[in-house]
Amino acid sequence: MSSDKARISAAKADLRRQLLAGRVGRPASQRTSVAAALAQVFSGAFGDRLSDQVTVASYLSIGGEPGTGVLMEVLAGARVIVPVLLPDRDLDWAGADAPSELLGVDAIASADLVLVPALAVDRSGRRLGRGGGSYDRALARVTPGQTVLAVVHDDEILDAVPFDDHDRPVDGALTPTAVLWFRGAGRD
Repeated sequence: MSSDKARISAAKADLRRQLLAGRVGRPASQRTSVAAALAQVFSGAFGDRLSDQVTVASYLSIGGEPGTGVLMEVLAGARVIVPVLLPDRDLDWAGADAPSELLGVDAIASADLVLVPALAVDRSGRRLGRGGGSYDRALARVTPGQTVLAVVHDDEILDAVPFDDHDRPVDGALTPTAVLWFRGAGRD
């Protein structure tokens, strides 16, 4: 591993530890209010665009991640696909209403909007994930015209995130207070 790659890897690991510690410290009441706020912000920004003709790829939150449970209720008007982790750490996809029927790893390319988990994202659209590479592989299958938003807490929008060649940027972020656009300015 080159010294630059080692430096980036160490910086990512340090930042991940800090961010995960911050998430663990969030009380349950705050997690509940964050989940409700995410759904409200999403509904205000995209609710009028949802129909059974729109496909949204969304993760299902676990642990301290910004909660997607209430958001999934808002997404009920659309076709929703969710990730299924494969043994090789790649992501297959399944319909949220039929999770046992796998759609294939390329199903993400059918999504109009992709909501991805992140520990942080910077104002250039650089996303810091958990380090497994699953979403970077999946996002490599996203095509032009698809919108990719990282879902984070407001304090996880940073000025800079360590970034490597294989990391896939996002277009913006969904937070409990706003949808922020980083790339592709001019979207509403």
